[in-house]
Amino acid sequence: GDHVLPVFTGECKECPHCKSAESNMCDLLRINTDRGVMIGDGKSRFSINGKPIYHFVGTSTFSEYTVMHVGCVAKINPAAPLDKVCVLSCGISTGLGATINVAKPPKGSTVAIFGLGAVGLAAAEGARIAGASRIIGIDLNANRFEEARKFGCTEFVNPKDHDKPVQQVLAEMTNGGVDRSVECTGNINAMIQAFECVHDGWGVAVLVGVPHKDAEFKTHPMNFLNERTLKGTFFGNYKPRTDLPNVVELYMKKELEVEKFITHSVPFSEINTAFDLMHKGE
Repeated sequence: GDHVLPVFTGECKECPHCKSAESNMCDLLRINTDRGVMIGDGKSRFSINGKPIYHFVGTSTFSEYTVMHVGCVAKINPAAPLDKVCVLSCGISTGLGATINVAKPPKGSTVAIFGLGAVGLAAAEGARIAGASRIIGIDLNANRFEEARKFGCTEFVNPKDHDKPVQQVLAEMTNGGVDRSVECTGNINAMIQAFECVHDGWGVAVLVGVPHKDAEFKTHPMNFLNERTLKGTFFGNYKPRTDLPNVVELYMKKELEVEKFITHSVPFSEINTAFDLMHKGE
C-alpha cells in the first residue's frame, strides 16, 4: 500500500558509500545496465512463453507490474500525485541536485547551464531556487531558449552565433567567468568549455552528462592551479531512499514546479508515440 518512486540506482544503507555523507554511489545497487536479473538469486522475475525477460536498469517500469530490490524504491508522501512526481526518479533530480547539492551557487551568483534538455532545465531550476542572479543557458538549438525562461534562464548563448570559443564569450559577458557551470550534454567539448568558462579563484564546474566511452577530457593544468574546481555527479548526489522523499516535499510545498517539465501525457498503450516525440525533440 505504500506509494513509492522506483529508481535506476539504489541505496542499500549498509555499504561504505551509503554510510558516507559525501556519496550516493551505493556499492550494491549503483546503476548496472548489464545486470538484468535480481541480485539475490541471479534470476529474472519476468518471462514470456517460458523464456526470461530481463529487468531494465533494475526497474522495468514499462510494465504494469514489476519486482525490484527494496533498495531501489523510495517511499514518498501518499498525497503526492504519482503521474507528476514519477518524473523525479531520473532526469529532474539529476539536474536539480547537480546545482543545489554539488555546484552550490551562492545567492546572487552567475550560473551557466550547458544543454537545455530536461536535465539542463532542472539544473537551471536548481539555480533559480538557490537564488542565482544570472542564469545563462547554452544550447545549439535556439528553439529551446524561450521555454528555458520558465526555468529561470535570464540570457542565452548559441555557440553557432560566435566565431570564438564559447568559454571566451562567457568570460567577456561576466567579467572574467561565471561563478558556477553545470554541463548537461555529454559532449566532451561542452565539458571542457563548462570547466574553462568558470572564474579563476572560486569557479566551480559540475559535469552531469555521460560522455562517449572513448572521450578524453583535456585542459591546461593552469586552469586548476588558478583555483578552478571541476566536479562530477551521479543522480545529483541524491541518496534515493533518504533524499527523494524530500524532493517530493519540495513539489508539495510548491517550491519546485514539476508540471512545467511535462510536455505530453500519453496512455501506456501509446508508449512508442512518447518515444517518437522524444526523438523529435518535441
